Amino acid sequence: MPWFTDIKRMKNKSANRRLEVLDLGMISYQEGMKFQEERILLRQQEKTPDTLLLLEHLPVFTLGVSASEKDILWDNEECRRKSVEVQKTTRGGKVTFHGPGQLVGYPIIKLVGGGREVVKYVSMLEEVIIDALKEFGIEGRRDKRNRGVWIGNDKIAAIGVKIAGGISFHGFALNVRTDLSFYDGIVPCGIKDGGITSLHKIVPQISMEEVKKTVVEKFRNVFGYDR
Repeated sequence: MPWFTDIKRMKNKSANRRLEVLDLGMISYQEGMKFQEERILLRQQEKTPDTLLLLEHLPVFTLGVSASEKDILWDNEECRRKSVEVQKTTRGGKVTFHGPGQLVGYPIIKLVGGGREVVKYVSMLEEVIIDALKEFGIEGRRDKRNRGVWIGNDKIAAIGVKIAGGISFHGFALNVRTDLSFYDGIVPCGIKDGGITSLHKIVPQISMEEVKKTVVEKFRNVFGYDR
């Protein structure tokens, strides 16, 4: 498939680099944005290595640059009642949900070709999730019309990125033990002919810690980092 080419070349160029992994725990979306912005500046100045931020967000609907507010189905009163915020963001894509039980990964890494590498970079993030799912006996798939990772006709991981000064911004969100009822309040990623799922529906005893460990391992493998 043409949108999944040259990944091996990109892996080789990222080899022998160090990756720092930081677990930020449960934080608000605003806190996550601030941490990313600070880390991106340090990476641009070569004051820090490539970094993978792992975290969970407090409930929030985020609107990407191509989002429509019409895709948020709950009104302001219902959002307040459900304790879910609404935030505009600079990532690509449409509307999605972040909340407890969802593993969010923000890679702050220098891309060899800067913004020109974005399609290959997104494909590599998909590969990380697909490889991680395999460890739990689950077959994930891609859909070139709707980037992210799918299990059958249900989406399990969303991907939305931006490249700022050659450094990656935003990232992926994998549903692990997510309360899927929040998705009733949006048209997730503009999807009208598919569903949303979470790992715990397939592997009931799944834990966030084992998923984190697996995702980090696969991230290092896919991007060619030293251990």
